[in-house]
Amino acid sequence: MNADGVRERAGSLPREPGVYQFREGDTTLYVGKAVDLRDRVRSYADPRSARIRRMVDRADDIEIAVTDTETQALLLEANLIKRHQPRYNVRLKDDKSYPMVQLTDHDAPRIEVTRDPDESATVFGPYTSKGQVETVVKALRETYGVRGCSDHKYTGRDRPCLDYEMGLCTAPCTREIDLESYGEDVTAVERFLEGETGILADPLRREMEAAAEEQNFERAANLRDRLETVAAFHGEGGEAVQSVGDEQGVDVLGVAIEGEDATVARLRAEDGKLVDRDRHTLEAPAAEGAGNEEGGVPAVLAAFLVQYYAERDLPDALLLPERHGDEEVAAWLEAEGVSVRVPGAGREAKLVELALKNARRNVGRRDECGMLADALEIESARRIEGFDVSHAQGKAAVGSNVTFVDGSAEKADYRRKKLTDQNDDYDNMHALLEWRARRAVEDRDDRPDPDLLLIDGGEGQLEAARDALSAVGWDVPAVALAKTEERVVTPDRTFSWPSDAPHLHLLQRVRDESHRFAVQYHQTVRDEVKTVLDDVQGVGPETRKRLLGRFGSVENVREASLDDLESVEGIGEKTAETIKSRL
Repeated sequence: MNADGVRERAGSLPREPGVYQFREGDTTLYVGKAVDLRDRVRSYADPRSARIRRMVDRADDIEIAVTDTETQALLLEANLIKRHQPRYNVRLKDDKSYPMVQLTDHDAPRIEVTRDPDESATVFGPYTSKGQVETVVKALRETYGVRGCSDHKYTGRDRPCLDYEMGLCTAPCTREIDLESYGEDVTAVERFLEGETGILADPLRREMEAAAEEQNFERAANLRDRLETVAAFHGEGGEAVQSVGDEQGVDVLGVAIEGEDATVARLRAEDGKLVDRDRHTLEAPAAEGAGNEEGGVPAVLAAFLVQYYAERDLPDALLLPERHGDEEVAAWLEAEGVSVRVPGAGREAKLVELALKNARRNVGRRDECGMLADALEIESARRIEGFDVSHAQGKAAVGSNVTFVDGSAEKADYRRKKLTDQNDDYDNMHALLEWRARRAVEDRDDRPDPDLLLIDGGEGQLEAARDALSAVGWDVPAVALAKTEERVVTPDRTFSWPSDAPHLHLLQRVRDESHRFAVQYHQTVRDEVKTVLDDVQGVGPETRKRLLGRFGSVENVREASLDDLESVEGIGEKTAETIKSRL
């Protein structure tokens, strides 16, 4: 596309906020945001860098999407970058994105919160708070009865489902409501999502007042809270958020760039103390893009700030190594009440320097994911989920499911599962993987599918896991890592990699974390279980915890000798004898 083509396309665009995409056929080359679409797109007729000029030359079309606010343009840009991974943008290699609301293209449309809307659906958003969106959608369903069920559940029913009984749906599936009336309700929902707040707020207010008159104060309070959420919904991101008191949470960022790889290290300080640290990999072609064509660290920071804080709470303050230089990002952070500082000296400057050291340590971390993918001959190993089971002779059986992205733990995507008590590691692993696979194929898990599954164990555990995957029909590569010899077991062969191999270290981190998480949950479940020990005089909660921690189960306590019992802290001879007599 030449300069005249860009100017001609820009001349037809509105002077409104939105997002634009430079496209080459079906491929998105670049995504950008704009306060004024016409002015921003016209600027590409005279690109400021050779790389952007090459991008414009390759493009054969420019697509746009108009948004209601500048904040929505900012968030939509982040979503599209994550979805399309355009080569000319700075791209954060995680899978977070902002929630949207869609009304599907059916005779009886379905309403749902989604990060990946259907192409044929009517879509609203994106929004910054998933919790707020879910509250509003529930209120819309209770008021207008729009269905939220899957097509599988909707088709072929001969009686309404539980949602109808609960007042969440008017049951168009069995024609409890005719499609014309149902369509009017859908139109009302669309009017609210387009900005007509009163169409939902007014009935909620009437219901709240009625509940208060009936002295149903708990119901009235719940409706009041919901009404406040609804009233604030369309103002999201548009009004300044007043900070309360001193800064409680501060995020400190450091950036290191090597070639087309960039690493952002984040330190988290709360009440003046460091409480967390993590690192994130970005692809930064020529260190440019994402609305900041000056390149380098500013472009990486601008892209990271928007893409990382999808579905994450913004801190009270951000400490940066230098200014990000993006006016739209700056306006967004200011509207959200976030203080942004580039400290030059003092304690804050030392924190930034610490973050920079953490970032420099991690440049190239993505290589171990590539090495692992190459070694296993799979397409990618960027997103790995690890699994382990834990129990005490079949009691308090649980399973863990941890997630690593680009070699770093993604704790927001950890999951855990209580299992049926049985002293069989293979059956327990089969049950755990069947649970994960079934959630994936039934679209009940909001996480992306992983590139690789890692099973803590050997050939038996791997076979059990693969049987579960096959039974459900979830096609994801799976391997196991045995603890004793650190051998990597695949369906076809066994690898014994050098102990200093980076890709082995990656699997070890995932395996060890899944084991830690499983044991932690097992101990929690075990300690919550009331046992016959509770009825033994002299044995309180702490003593019971020590006994189970030492012996693993009540059965083992029953079989322990008096000397073994007396060796437990807090248990004397008399208490030991009482335990033996009662058990």
